[in-house]
Amino acid sequence: MAEREDDLHEIAQTFAGQATTFLRATTQIASGGAPAAAIPLLLLATSEILAAGARLGAIVDVVPSERFEPDSGPDTDLDPLRTGLARALDGLDDYVEIIDPILGPDAGPATLSADIADIASALTQGLAHFDAGHELEALWWWQFSFLSLWGERAAGAARVLHVILAHLRLDVEDDVAAEAEYDALQQHL
Repeated sequence: MAEREDDLHEIAQTFAGQATTFLRATTQIASGGAPAAAIPLLLLATSEILAAGARLGAIVDVVPSERFEPDSGPDTDLDPLRTGLARALDGLDDYVEIIDPILGPDAGPATLSADIADIASALTQGLAHFDAGHELEALWWWQFSFLSLWGERAAGAARVLHVILAHLRLDVEDDVAAEAEYDALQQHL
């Protein structure tokens, strides 16, 4: 039992660091500090937290000793993050998603800014438990909310960010592509 507790302690410590990194990155992007790098940085941050969440989904269910969630204090106001991201993603924020690809092809509207704010909300709540010394509760919350909400939001956001980045990098005028191809060939001669 002590070995499992040590493993869970290590997982919680690691995930808390990853959650903090995600929150710092998204807050910096929302502040408008690096507008040209917003899409690739959001893709990187979202992909990294998605991978960290997948690790939580791969472990046995975490069950806290108490059957209630202790109050972690007031909710963090994430409207500034959501608004800043919407501003940073102006013209690229809205997308269409398949609501549940297992149950059918129904589509609905979504926004990257809301997806990332939802992820941030769940991570922040877990960090509040973690910072209060309730590591097992934090780990349970991160795992539960990954499976029930933010994992899906992160997967959808990562896909959309990848598609946007691919369009930004690969969609060029034919004459620009031909010129770049010609220049590349000339360098090898």
